[in-house]
Amino acid sequence: MKMLMDFFPIALFFIAFKLAGIYVATGVAMAATLLQIGWLHVRHGQVEPMQWVNLAIITLFGGATLLLHDEIFIKWKPTILYWLMAGVLLGGQLIFKRNLLTKVMSAQLNLPDPIWRNLLFAWVTFFAAMGVINLWVAFNFDTDTWVNYKLSGGMGLMLVFVLVQAVYLGRHIQLEDTDKPADGP
Repeated sequence: MKMLMDFFPIALFFIAFKLAGIYVATGVAMAATLLQIGWLHVRHGQVEPMQWVNLAIITLFGGATLLLHDEIFIKWKPTILYWLMAGVLLGGQLIFKRNLLTKVMSAQLNLPDPIWRNLLFAWVTFFAAMGVINLWVAFNFDTDTWVNYKLSGGMGLMLVFVLVQAVYLGRHIQLEDTDKPADGP
């Protein structure tokens, strides 16, 4: 369900772009993100910090797009978000000596420390690359191609990355002691 909620503003952005253009789509994405945050707050009583950051970035870059009537700002938004996520993960490790992925995912996964470190650097590299790819598409293709990439290309790359990661992690997941069969009768 969370994945669908994260997809909601992107899907509405895509539909609005196809129907009414980049400026309407930008306003729709801003409103959809605000609605998403409101729904999460009402439904769960809390909103993840990264979702607040996303709201701030879409408000800033979407607002600049609408105010200045220049689509370049909304095209930068995904890159800024990707690079911010990469920077936070990398900064947590290099500055504070804390792998922030363990804080987020350790309740779901039990992994050895070296695998957590590999996972962290894989995500940092992925987010950094996604930011570069977004800019490459934004500056080398028309807006329609960029919007199509944002929906299908970006989501497709994320899906492939997560699947490859799942295969890698499947070899390293450690079972909890309670999952081991008891010895004897």
